[in-house]
Amino acid sequence: MDGLKIPFLFSSLFSILIISKAVDTITKSHSITGSQTIVSSGRSFELGFFSPDNSQNQYLGIWYKKIAVKIVVWVANRETPLIDSSGVLKVINPGILALVNGTGSVFWSPNVTRSTQDPVAQLMESGNLIVKDVNDNILWQSFDHPCDTLLPGMKLGKNFVTGKERHLSSWKSSDDSAQGDFFFWCDPQGYPQLILRNGSIELHRSGPWNGLGFSGRPNLKPNSIYKYGLVFTEEEVYYGYELINNSVVSRFALSHNGIMQRFTWIDRTQE
Repeated sequence: MDGLKIPFLFSSLFSILIISKAVDTITKSHSITGSQTIVSSGRSFELGFFSPDNSQNQYLGIWYKKIAVKIVVWVANRETPLIDSSGVLKVINPGILALVNGTGSVFWSPNVTRSTQDPVAQLMESGNLIVKDVNDNILWQSFDHPCDTLLPGMKLGKNFVTGKERHLSSWKSSDDSAQGDFFFWCDPQGYPQLILRNGSIELHRSGPWNGLGFSGRPNLKPNSIYKYGLVFTEEEVYYGYELINNSVVSRFALSHNGIMQRFTWIDRTQE
């Protein structure tokens, strides 16, 4: 009897290693549905299905894994919610990552310009969902398509080579993730600066960047939580920030009523 325990133990350990290695990816052989999720390698972020408060609609989103409150930082199908829990995120032929419902209708799929037979979707420790090919070339990433939240490592601005612009857009309401009326972005014209708009109406300008900060935001000073800056080259201009201590959970978010705020999670108070 003892001789049978050792092979069984090794088999169990091998299975655990395989599962843990695949937990952050969606592949041809691994999809998610219902309450199933994938989790980034350091367990900072989780991707799965959720319903906002006071809503029966289902969305595919990314939220913090390490904190007690589910704070959604990105939504894939924000304009096309599922009306039931039949959604599946999987790779369909010919090599396309897609969110489909119970009848096979596609509710969301990343706009990948270059096709590949075996794409892999991976949730990174930064909260970035990437789609890559077998050679690890990134074909698409959620950081290029932000919703209402700016995470460390994201860029707000414009790439002059590709023409790609990245901006924040509010939710329509607290229980509807569809694009709302408010936008926050980095204006690349002239001296770049941050702008908050309600539709076409400009609500606030940060003032030009002077190398240390924005002239219209003298109260925004260096701090112990994050370092921020504006990058301006021939290829792109963008605003971004990095955490000084990666154990800190901090984000910038644009609320559905047009307020741009920074949030930092405090374990002691659980808020």
